[in-house]
Amino acid sequence: MAAFFFGLLLFAMQPPPIPSRPAERGDGDQGPPLSPTASSPLALNDTGATGHPNGTFKQLPHIIIIGVRKGGTRALIEMLSLHSAVAAAENEVHFFDWESHFQKGIPWYLSQMPFTLPDQLTVEKTPAYFTSSKVPERIHDMNPGIKLLLILRDPTERVLSDYTQVFYNRLQKHKRYQPIESLLVKDGEINLGYKALNRSLYHLHLQNWLRYFPLESIHVVDGDKLIRDPFPEMKRVERFLNLEPQINASNFYFNKTKGFYCLRDHGRERCLHDSKGRAHPHVAPAILHKLYRFFHEPNRKFFELVGRTFNWN
Repeated sequence: MAAFFFGLLLFAMQPPPIPSRPAERGDGDQGPPLSPTASSPLALNDTGATGHPNGTFKQLPHIIIIGVRKGGTRALIEMLSLHSAVAAAENEVHFFDWESHFQKGIPWYLSQMPFTLPDQLTVEKTPAYFTSSKVPERIHDMNPGIKLLLILRDPTERVLSDYTQVFYNRLQKHKRYQPIESLLVKDGEINLGYKALNRSLYHLHLQNWLRYFPLESIHVVDGDKLIRDPFPEMKRVERFLNLEPQINASNFYFNKTKGFYCLRDHGRERCLHDSKGRAHPHVAPAILHKLYRFFHEPNRKFFELVGRTFNWN
């Protein structure tokens, strides 16, 4: 923690950053700006207007998508980026969960953010944050008023997606892989040592976040609904972030070839990478039933924590 505040001290001594031209949208229009509602106490206080023709600068994030892995974080940040008042970091930053990055301090973290107009909100997403025990306290130390987005799917489906990603990664690298049954079940029982299972125990991880943030600061996005019908879920995200309503149904269209929704922005169409939406491996019905039963009680505890239910098996 001492290293964190030492980095903060060094950051405070830095001169204002040199502005750069923000990424242009399809028609060159930045859209109506919106004032941030949860400005970080560590963000730059330079408005960027004096001496900078395009008025851009870097800010620490006002919004962080904290997870979960294989929950739909890429789709969420792409859809959120449809809003002209939101600017997203290009890559997963892993600042708060990777010690090698965290030791570089706040100035390095700031350098990973996009250039924005003063009235835009900055967002970054790192799915591993949700399941890392040390991350909530570190983010709270940076900005206790930050807005957090958490996108979750049916925990069984998330486990299967997790395995599928690792399976294809190992396949491409010509590495050996284990059949999913051997990972899910050990000695006839659910294998609690399988990391993918632990990531789906949502209530355990959320309890850690609630030690530092009120539930009102965390919006849970239904990842299964986002896949089936993204527009209503994104309207809820807009309201949580106090954004001017701007995302509309015409921003989404169903791609029959890919089997999921793609985006339409200022006349341009784009879809998620081909690695998204891969078919899951076949799992014996008996093992699936065992998984459903295993997650029944953890799911109930999670529903109690958030005060709502989800249509999970």
